[in-house]
Amino acid sequence: MLTDRILEEIILDQQEVFIAKDPGVKRSIKYDRYIRHDQIVIISGVRRCGKSTLLRQFAAHYDSYYYMNFDDERLIDLTAADFSRLMIIFQKIAKDTRTIFIDEIQNIPGWERFIRRIHDEGYKIYLTGSNARLLSSELGTHLTGRYAKIELYPFSFTELLTFRGIGAGSLTSKTKADILRAFDHYLEEGGFPEFLKFGDPEYLKRTYDDIIYRDIVSRFGIREVKAFRQLVQYVFSNAGKEASYNSLAKAVEIKSPMSVRAYIGYLEEAYLVFELYRYDASLKRQYAGQKKLYVIDNGMRNAIAFRFSQDTGRLLENLVFIELRRRGAEIFFFKESGECDFIIRERDHTTELLQISYELNAIDRDREIAGLSQAMAAHALSEGTILTYNQEEEILTPDGMKVHVMPVWRWLIEGSGK
Repeated sequence: MLTDRILEEIILDQQEVFIAKDPGVKRSIKYDRYIRHDQIVIISGVRRCGKSTLLRQFAAHYDSYYYMNFDDERLIDLTAADFSRLMIIFQKIAKDTRTIFIDEIQNIPGWERFIRRIHDEGYKIYLTGSNARLLSSELGTHLTGRYAKIELYPFSFTELLTFRGIGAGSLTSKTKADILRAFDHYLEEGGFPEFLKFGDPEYLKRTYDDIIYRDIVSRFGIREVKAFRQLVQYVFSNAGKEASYNSLAKAVEIKSPMSVRAYIGYLEEAYLVFELYRYDASLKRQYAGQKKLYVIDNGMRNAIAFRFSQDTGRLLENLVFIELRRRGAEIFFFKESGECDFIIRERDHTTELLQISYELNAIDRDREIAGLSQAMAAHALSEGTILTYNQEEEILTPDGMKVHVMPVWRWLIEGSGK
């Protein structure tokens, strides 16, 4: 058991490290929206995407605060029963402080009751966590109406441009060339902040291994670790392709499709993999049908996946999917005789259709336009968009539908405030 003296030393050590932390790049969120109300602020997302840095950015708005990081091996035996001791030590360090920042709160079972109690006592609380289901279930049960949630991802393209010092306000020839060069790197390398900062080629593999073993294998007691890792590598190598639990089980020789279903669920909870459903008016058919699987970051995908051929089209599609998630969109894919990559819906209405094609050429131009047009007709829209690497044009189909062709990098910049 940790003595109060040792616990106080750990808290002071952590606060010193936190205060000295590089404030990093300002993220594309409205900070004031979360600071000015008294709700608990929950920052969730994959490991190493910048949650602690965002916490530090929020902390800069306060004169004093308490800080605790539960992702610390020295605190491995801490339980919810120790929270009262923590508060006594906090108050000893800074008596009048009413703001608390806590990293990786989900590591302490029973944390939600403590957070509810001190919130009711008038504390402003900021929390981070790396497990989607754990946070959601506990928040919904104990903290209904008391919290606001920020789902954080690795850098968006506009955040990367800020990190690189590239302005996107006016597109001069030089600026456009700089943006295209930055986009080429972003498409392949992704947006994990520490990887972009230091360029260590092993960083993404180490981060991936941390997530696999600490957040999934250890937490859920997975025994068939080799088969599980093979499944993850297969999913990363085939991001954006349709699959079923049966087909995935056969591909990596896992006996039970139900095991695959559970594994995919664990990957989603750790923010590594995301399922996309085919749109269907019947929820039963929608959930029972084929799915597409996307991954958190192109850089991590390329560090882990088998790459047998040039797959820039898949990378482009994965990048757009993650950006749509970042924007909080409700997303599906369309498939009848033709296909459309992304249906965006809002309040039970389809608002936008996106087709992703690295290059509209003589081979696939008609197919891409036909699939998008079929989706427009099915969803009663007169316009749709094809996102490409760097093509731009307006197309009027024979049946009077408008197709906007635009570069992905421009779409990323113009929609960054959404």
